[in-house]
Amino acid sequence: MTPEELALAIRAALQASVDAGELSLTVPADVRVERPRSRDHGDWATNVALQVAKGAGMPPRAVADLLATRLGQVPGVQQVDVAGPGFLNITLDAASAGELARTIVDAGTAYGRGASEAGRVVNLEYISANPTGPLHIGHTRWAALGDAMVRLLRATGADVTAEYYINDAGGQVERLGGSVLASLRGEEAPEGGYSGEYVDALAAAVREAHPDILEQPTDEALRLAWDVAYPIQLAAIKGTLDHFHVVFDVWFSERALHDSGAVEQAVERLREQGHVFDREGAIWLRTTDFGDDKDRVLIRANGVPTYFAADAAYYLSKKDRGFDEKIYLLGADHHGYINRLKAIAACAGDDPEHNIEVKIGQLVNIAGERMGKRLGNALYMDDLIAWVGSDAVRYSLARYPADSPLSLDGEEMRRQTNDNPVFYVQYAHARTRRGRPAGRRGRGAPRGRLRTGTAHRRDRSRAARRPRGPPPRGGPGRPPARTAPGRAVPGGRRRQIPQVVRHLSGPPARRRGSHRPAPDATVAQRRHAPSARERPGPARRERARAHVSEGGSR
Repeated sequence: MTPEELALAIRAALQASVDAGELSLTVPADVRVERPRSRDHGDWATNVALQVAKGAGMPPRAVADLLATRLGQVPGVQQVDVAGPGFLNITLDAASAGELARTIVDAGTAYGRGASEAGRVVNLEYISANPTGPLHIGHTRWAALGDAMVRLLRATGADVTAEYYINDAGGQVERLGGSVLASLRGEEAPEGGYSGEYVDALAAAVREAHPDILEQPTDEALRLAWDVAYPIQLAAIKGTLDHFHVVFDVWFSERALHDSGAVEQAVERLREQGHVFDREGAIWLRTTDFGDDKDRVLIRANGVPTYFAADAAYYLSKKDRGFDEKIYLLGADHHGYINRLKAIAACAGDDPEHNIEVKIGQLVNIAGERMGKRLGNALYMDDLIAWVGSDAVRYSLARYPADSPLSLDGEEMRRQTNDNPVFYVQYAHARTRRGRPAGRRGRGAPRGRLRTGTAHRRDRSRAARRPRGPPPRGGPGRPPARTAPGRAVPGGRRRQIPQVVRHLSGPPARRRGSHRPAPDATVAQRRHAPSARERPGPARRERARAHVSEGGSR
C-alpha cells in the first residue's frame, strides 16, 4: 500500500462515517500521511482527526476512535492506534509491504509514472541567459529547477517542450562587443559591460580572426567582435548545459523574430484585436486593460521595436506553435514582467490565468557574497560542477523553494557524512543498485516468493533500529570495506572514499554513469577494472533538438 492509497483509504473512512451519520463535516480534499519519528509508532501517521474535529463538533480523540475502527478493516492495515490528542498511528501488515515491493519490481523504471497530466501541451522556457558570458550560479538554479519540472511533467503524461530563448539582438551586440574591444585595447570594460578571464579569451579569439580589428571603424569593429565572440559563447553555454545533463528541445533566436518580420506582424495582429494605439509618434499596447500598471511601447517614435515588442512576438510564436500553456521561469529582477506578459496573453485572446504562468526565482550566492558577471567575480556553473559535482548541485538547488533566496555552502555539499542530504541520497541509491546484480546472479528471492511473513517484519523492525549511517567498515565477522584509490579531494587531505558512493567532486568532463560498475561485472572484475574515469559511460538518449535560426538574461 502506497502513501497515496492510504490517504485515499482515510478519506473513504471519513466519508463512510459521514454517510453513517457518525460525523457531520466536509471531507477534506487532501489527507496527509507522513512517517512517524519512531518506527515503533507504526509505518504511517496522520493528524486528520485534529484537522476535522472542530468542524465535526467533537473531541479529536473521539473522531480518531471512529476512524481507527474503520481503518482497521481496510485490507493491508494491521493495526491502528490513537495517540496523544488524536493522532492516528497506522501499521501495515507485512503482506502489504511485500505487495508494494512486487508492484515496484514489476513496473521497473515505469514505477511512479502516470497519465494525470495527459492532454497538457506545455512550453517551458527557462534559463534564457544572455550569450554574453558563461552561465553562473544563478542560472544553475534555474537549470536544476527547470529540468526537474520538465521531467516531472513528462513523467505524469504532459507533452512538454523545453525551450531556451537566445537574446541575440539589440544592446547585447554593443555590450559584449564593446567589452571585447576594451580588453584588446587594455582598457576598463565600458559601463554595463563585462570583464573577467572569459572576456580576455574571447578577445584573443577575435584578434586571431581579425588582426586589424582595432583599425576598423567602431561600428564595424563591434560587429566583427560580436560575430566571433557570439558563436563561441553560445557553444560554451550549450556545452555547460550538456555537462549538467540539461537538454533543450528548441533554441529560439530573438534575432530570428526581427529578421523574419515576426515582430511587425505581431504588432499588426494585436492592432486587429483592438489593443494597439498610436501616441506621440510611437505605437503602444494598451496593457492597462489587463492589470498592467502602465501601457507599453511596442515601436518607438524612431521606428525601432522595443524588447517588449519582441516579447509579444515571441508569445504569439508559442501560441501559433500549438502550446496551450506557456511557462516562463525568470530571474529575480523580472518581477515587473509578470503583469506585462499576462497582458500580452490577454491581448492575444488567451486566458492569462490558464494559458500563461510566470515564476520568479530568487538570488543564489556562496557564503552570502554577492556575485555577477559585471562584477567580474561570478561563480560559473562549470566551476561549481567541478568543485561539488553535478548530482550534488542539482539536488541542493532543486530541494529548496525557488521563490526564496538561497545561500549555498560548497564545503557542506561535498561533505561525505549523513548530515549532508546529498550524500545520504546517493548512498541509498548506491545500496539499492547493488541488489540488482545480486538478483541477476540468482542470489535474490525467486519471483512470487517475496518475504512477506512475520520474520520479514521482525527483520524490518531490526533494520529500523540500526543507525541510519553507512555500515561499519570491517569489524568482527565483516569483510573490510573496499575503497577507491586515494585521490585528492578539493579543499581537503587525501582520503579513502567508499567505492559504493560516487565522488562528489569529479572532473568536469566525466561521462554520465562512469561512476557505476558494468551491470554484470563480478566483484573480482570490479576490483581489477580500470578506474571509473577510464570506463565509457552508457549511451545517452536525447530528444530531437529544434533550432530556430542559429544564433538574455530574461
